[in-house]
Amino acid sequence: MTHIENFLNQTIQIAEKIDQKAMASMVDYLLKVRENAGRLFILGVGGSAANASHAVNDFRKLCGIEAYAPTDNVSELTARTNDDGWETVFLEWLKVSKLSRKDAVLVFSVGGGNIAMNVSVNLVNALKYSKEVEAKVLGIVGRDGGFTKQIGDSVVVVPVVNAEMVTPHTEAFHAVIWHCFVSHPNLQIKDTKW
Repeated sequence: MTHIENFLNQTIQIAEKIDQKAMASMVDYLLKVRENAGRLFILGVGGSAANASHAVNDFRKLCGIEAYAPTDNVSELTARTNDDGWETVFLEWLKVSKLSRKDAVLVFSVGGGNIAMNVSVNLVNALKYSKEVEAKVLGIVGRDGGFTKQIGDSVVVVPVVNAEMVTPHTEAFHAVIWHCFVSHPNLQIKDTKW
């Protein structure tokens, strides 16, 4: 098989194995956020930050959910990194945004954060704070789900079908899953142009 055949076959395997109940649960949480006039904060780093930015647009435009990605404000992100350190950028952003129990934090991540491995500690710190203020923690993550899966209220873990392709498959499925959500009849309130 060629790489393309393998990649697409693995994509099919992931789609067949994904936890649809977890996805349905997340739709319910997102609906509650909108009904309660809450906000959705989408966190991601690297490629997941780009996904977060795109998803913010879709949740706002198609679902009428007030949504934000801290990484969209590069000036604040880099100032906080420079002055306070990378580990606290999301935590401090959420504090200024007065994150509350009406809100939800949605993590896009390959690993979900891991203190012991010193990976995505900024996500871990933000999620700890989210729990303190009783905001809902949602996630679309890969591998074993990391810290996001450990403390999340509703987390979809993208199944691993090839350990060497975890990052591209997970980041691709961020988009597959959030597009499923923003086109879900319980959430979508505005049609797409095409």
